[in-house]
Amino acid sequence: MLSPKDFFDALRSSNVALFAGVPDSLLKDFCAFVTDNAPRERHVITANEGSAVALVMGHYLATGELGMVYMQNSGLGNTVNPLTSLADPAVYGIPMLLMVGWRGRPDEHDEPQHVQMGRVTLATLHAIGIKTTILPDSMEEAKVALELAIADAKGRSAPHALVVKKGTFDGYKLQAKDTNSYSLTREAAIEQIVAALPADACVVATTGMPSRELFEIRERRKEAHGSDFLTVGGMGHASQIALGVALARPNRKVICLDGDGAVLMHMGGLTTIGQLAPKNYYHVVLNNGAHDSVGGQPTVAFEVDLPAVARASGYPAASAATDEASLAAALPGFFAGEGPSLLEVRVKKGARKDLGRPTQSPADLTRDFSAFLQK
Repeated sequence: MLSPKDFFDALRSSNVALFAGVPDSLLKDFCAFVTDNAPRERHVITANEGSAVALVMGHYLATGELGMVYMQNSGLGNTVNPLTSLADPAVYGIPMLLMVGWRGRPDEHDEPQHVQMGRVTLATLHAIGIKTTILPDSMEEAKVALELAIADAKGRSAPHALVVKKGTFDGYKLQAKDTNSYSLTREAAIEQIVAALPADACVVATTGMPSRELFEIRERRKEAHGSDFLTVGGMGHASQIALGVALARPNRKVICLDGDGAVLMHMGGLTTIGQLAPKNYYHVVLNNGAHDSVGGQPTVAFEVDLPAVARASGYPAASAATDEASLAAALPGFFAGEGPSLLEVRVKKGARKDLGRPTQSPADLTRDFSAFLQK
């Protein structure tokens, strides 16, 4: 395995000066080390992966120094536009390194949402003209691979991708001080929300822990899952799935259980919701200020007034809750009023270590949710 420190030192010794991206579970140890050891102006956790490509491009234009964009392979889709329309040698010709976590690698068990992207990761990079190197897991070989990748990026004035397999990096725990002092757990907040749901309401839950927790809460309450859509992949898109449902079924209340990182990733979606203004749309943002599912690296969501952003985007109502009591007080009026309405719920980081995964397949969940909506 590679020591995150040794590989970071190798990158800095090679004059890679800026690190930017969206954290990934396979890269979480490396990302945590960078978070702890790179100056803030040299490490930016961006809202989405495409923004990181543009940020690194701007740094190169200003300094001539290479940057690195890190991401999960599911985030490649967000980078295709800037990689092909900006960084490509046929356009501006910007050398940079990409570090891509290879979830769903063929012949390696993974969750359903990663299987297809795992199959096509290398082909996708090839199709958009990105040369790739699978990062070795020994430091001596990794240094050679890094040297060759940088030489290729500079020689072709183009991005070069280092593709990272599961288990490449040794463990490292984030040391940065946690500024989250909220007492309410996300799971407890979701349980309060579920208990207060209007009759016949449906729920669209964002990717990661919220969907897993919602599934287990339904199990504990011995309730059916048909009214819930678990968006296990596609970070940032749950709000627009919920919008599509709300517009198609105006007589049914639609609740989007969202996360802070997901909202930041595609914040422009709030303006679409606000302008279309479906009265049956209820947007709950569970904000723990972190990319909790992939290592706990911080988001900027505690520094953003999300209710104010929602109101500026056209939501008639937006409010916040910060503990069990304020959430209990907010929920009756939130669900009784007309949407679109946003409720930010500030929660603590972390999840139960024994938190399970949905035992139903995406196909089963899709079938049951569609049947619930169409009955």
